[in-house]
Amino acid sequence: MPYSAEISRTNPSCILFLIDQSYSMDDPFGGDESGAKKNAVADVINKLLQNFVIKCAKDEGVRDYYHIGVIGYGGEVGSAFSGELAGQDLVPISQIANHPACIEERTKKVPDGAGGLVEQTVKFPIWFDAITSGGTPMCQAMRHAHKILSAWFNDYPDCFPPIVINITDGESTDGNPSAVAQDITSLKSSDGDVLLFNVHLSSHRGTAIEFPDSEADLPDQYAKRLYQMSSVLPNSIKETASQEGFRVSAKSRGFVFNADMVALINFLDIGTRPSNLR
Repeated sequence: MPYSAEISRTNPSCILFLIDQSYSMDDPFGGDESGAKKNAVADVINKLLQNFVIKCAKDEGVRDYYHIGVIGYGGEVGSAFSGELAGQDLVPISQIANHPACIEERTKKVPDGAGGLVEQTVKFPIWFDAITSGGTPMCQAMRHAHKILSAWFNDYPDCFPPIVINITDGESTDGNPSAVAQDITSLKSSDGDVLLFNVHLSSHRGTAIEFPDSEADLPDQYAKRLYQMSSVLPNSIKETASQEGFRVSAKSRGFVFNADMVALINFLDIGTRPSNLR
């Protein structure tokens, strides 16, 4: 069966995030005037990286089950890691664990054991900063992803197929990315094709469309294009989505439209949840 290869230190997989860093990411997230999309995305990506570190940690240290890349595209296209990891396209998870750019102190509310909530200070590592500039060169970003993954397969031809997650709030400003997206999903290991998932971030309130199996309810050509570019979910991810209460079918794709903060977190968690670790 495809998408069943075990993920191990000798046969790791990789996850590559493509993050829209255009000026429009300064706009509020989901109509909420309290925060910009760029800040919400940065928090989610940093939290996701922290979760990967935790899930890959064993008694002897963090095992390199995954290599992870965060590519930003706006005024420039390239690695969006900060600190010591700056400039690196793919980084083993152990190096991510050892080299956060900084650690912030934040507060969150937790149950007090008596039915109420209290504020608690927590450490929050930062690897990826919320910055914006320029337009939305999605084609260039995807060509860069194709180059990274082509080199990856030279080293790991039998890996669990890499997952590419493109997070954007708008239309590509350097042409139609469909052809280069198809080039990405044509790359393959012996276990299956590269998976490309797309997230559309909203500036307006509304119900998210998650893991759709048709473009019928999507409102414009740009949303439909991102849907068409997205991979059909393999069975393992479909099963996870179903267990989490999402309605999925045999044709469901890795796409979410009109994503708010909750939809983004749920989508990324399901789409990247580690499995088959050895």
